[in-house]
Amino acid sequence: MTSHTSEGTIAWPADLAAEFRAKGYWEDRPLGAYILDTADRLPEKTAVVDGDLRLTYAELANRMDAAAERLLQLGLKPDDRIMVQLPNGWQFTVLTLACFRAGIIPVMALPAHRQYELSFLTELSEARAIAVPDVIKDFDHQAMAEELAVSIPALEIILVSGTAKPLNVRLEEILAPVKDVSAARARLDATAPSPDSPALFLLSGGTTGLPKLITRTHNDYAYNIKACSIPTGVTEDTVYLGTLPASHNFPLACPGILGILFAGGRTIMLPSPEPRKAFAAIEREGVTLSTAVPAVAQRWIEYQQEAGTSQLATLEVLQVGGSRLPDEIARKVKPVLGATLQQVFGMAEGLINTTRLDDPEDVICTTQGRPVSEADEVRIVDEFGEDLPDGVPGSILTRGPYTPRGYYRAPEANARAFTPDGWYASGDIVERRPDGNLIVQGRDKDMINRGGEKISAEEIESLVYRIEDVTMAAAIAMPDQVLGERLCLYITVKPGREVTLEQIQDLLRRTGVAAFKIPEHLVVVDELPTTKVGKINKKDLRADIAERLAAAGVHAK
Repeated sequence: MTSHTSEGTIAWPADLAAEFRAKGYWEDRPLGAYILDTADRLPEKTAVVDGDLRLTYAELANRMDAAAERLLQLGLKPDDRIMVQLPNGWQFTVLTLACFRAGIIPVMALPAHRQYELSFLTELSEARAIAVPDVIKDFDHQAMAEELAVSIPALEIILVSGTAKPLNVRLEEILAPVKDVSAARARLDATAPSPDSPALFLLSGGTTGLPKLITRTHNDYAYNIKACSIPTGVTEDTVYLGTLPASHNFPLACPGILGILFAGGRTIMLPSPEPRKAFAAIEREGVTLSTAVPAVAQRWIEYQQEAGTSQLATLEVLQVGGSRLPDEIARKVKPVLGATLQQVFGMAEGLINTTRLDDPEDVICTTQGRPVSEADEVRIVDEFGEDLPDGVPGSILTRGPYTPRGYYRAPEANARAFTPDGWYASGDIVERRPDGNLIVQGRDKDMINRGGEKISAEEIESLVYRIEDVTMAAAIAMPDQVLGERLCLYITVKPGREVTLEQIQDLLRRTGVAAFKIPEHLVVVDELPTTKVGKINKKDLRADIAERLAAAGVHAK
């Protein structure tokens, strides 16, 4: 029987699905089963740490199954959707696992989302429930959830972490343990979701438009997790610190929280990557692995350079992804933080690339790695879809056993992003080296076209970071009547310091950069705008420079 959610999902062709099974990529097991495996093997080992709360694997499995039963008792059914808007904490982990067990599909919203995004996502997914915190940083998430329920009749159940109002349900009660969970386990095993059914909805990234829903099945997501765990060296001795929003694919499953729990390691939940708290947690728990976006990695490097702490002695690997890490910052990770850098380039839509821990330093610092699976197919093509040779930047196309074949209920987006034979176009511009490692040159919308000459924004940004006083850099296209576009650079600088356009131009000339790549306009700001994912919001910067040009009486186009 086809589930409601499956009706909006594009399945892999039957022959490919059979091949993925035959080769062992798909194991035909629901995600919850892997957690139970670990709990049976290591019942007394600590699985999740959140402040003073420590859950063993036996306790985690108990809460997972007890919560799965309670969600069903609330009236939710397998294949129903629940919006999950929770900060990093044990509640997020247990609720997500409980959904996997019950066959309820979590929609991974972000704590930063507000009514505009959540209304769209709730209606698109037809969610019947939402899980929110009560208040974070003076924002009342519970009140927002109530407003959503008024405007969206299908949204019937509001779960609140913290203090729940009378008509809402306190999430912690749903996630509470029971004395004997064996009966619940037997019942849930008997009604376990199909491994081919949707396990969760991730949100598409990007800075334009509202997010799209990415359907990940139990089979493909389990393989995603396992394939990512191998190059990261995850074992039951791994201690993972999660500070990025856990609802993102990167900290959730690359290998992330789920990879650690599959392996029997320990995961530490922290709602913020603020260096003082993160470093204290690393020292206290003996953290061996953590994840960061480039801006966080840079903050950690600067903090360690200033404070000179001894708190990072156990940190072995720092994964950095989400956007291209400038080479100059990459080269500081090992000497300053003491950890091996692992660059990660991937997408919630599937393909994950990593550098390997034993790669030469040059590969680690200047590339974004290679696919984690032998089954990942990658093509680099030109604007006409023709394959390009190694060393020539082009658009990346990919497909494989954990790259879905389309977005959920999004035919127009699917027509743009997926080819009829299943190749996914992420919009990333990459260059493949002869050794198979990829270098991310930016986004197709992040290439500046100066009179026909293409400039990679990320290439310029990486060079500008060689100026010590530059703390953040963003290169964007500035509209121009003559050339169509010119290169404009936005930067933030260290307090009390000054960086001029002439200084940057001189650096690039001395570096030997082509003249057409040298920035022609500089804007120094106190802070760069960011997206909800923490990436620099270049859409806002393009709008800002257009306003500045108009105010100056410059008619760009």
